[in-house]
Amino acid sequence: MVILDTDHLTIIQRRSEPAFIHLAARFDAVAPEDVFTTIISFEEQMRGWLAVVQSARSLSQQVAVYQRLHRLIDFFAHARVLAFDERAASRYEELRRARIRIGTMDLRIAAIALTNNALLLSRNLSDFRKVPGLRVEDWTSPKKSG
Repeated sequence: MVILDTDHLTIIQRRSEPAFIHLAARFDAVAPEDVFTTIISFEEQMRGWLAVVQSARSLSQQVAVYQRLHRLIDFFAHARVLAFDERAASRYEELRRARIRIGTMDLRIAAIALTNNALLLSRNLSDFRKVPGLRVEDWTSPKKSG
């Protein structure tokens, strides 16, 4: 199981080059049914788009932003989204008590990944590597041979 952090999701949604090319190449070896994201990433993206909606001043800006927001809804309607359930909440509390120094949303994503024994894909390796037992990789750079 592979879980996409919000940054990897954004690269896929925007097809941001060259990171998208590297990410897409790595996904050739992963079955689509093994790729997930989290409800936390959905919340992060929704909050971001709702802030953009609030800042749009002209009608044409509002129309464009609402179109992008609609695309986000369509994207998540077809995505496999993992819940922040009781098991993840319990793991989150354990991590908080251990005083892992990363952001709240990232800590929730880490808890979901840990409870599902999944590989987390993120560019934020410096923070996520602080979480004991969490497997995390960045697939947006060329794969190193080795």
